[in-house]
Amino acid sequence: MWFADAARVRQKNKITRRWARRGTRPAAPKDQRTTSTHIFGAICPRPGKGAGLVLPRCNVATMSPHLAEMANTVAPGAHAALLLDQAGWHLSDRLVVPTNLTLLPLPAQCPELNPVENV
Repeated sequence: MWFADAARVRQKNKITRRWARRGTRPAAPKDQRTTSTHIFGAICPRPGKGAGLVLPRCNVATMSPHLAEMANTVAPGAHAALLLDQAGWHLSDRLVVPTNLTLLPLPAQCPELNPVENV
């Protein structure tokens, strides 16, 4: 049994500080942009296997390569069941699911049933 999840990682710049005379408030412009990336990960605890990718977005187009990466990690001749939540990109009809994987969605609104949430 495989467990999968995706996490979003963001970077935001720190507060800008300036040296100035006491009592003055000089302008301190800073970069307001943020950068995000998503980490797709899946684990199989019994044999200690895992698969993961760092991708720019969470959608069907990026979930399909993640499933392909997992399919390559599954032992030859074996079939894996993948336990995942009901995110839109997990259940889409456009998702390309390899033949050696079966997707098993969790009931709605119960992430505590997916052990990978704690990893």
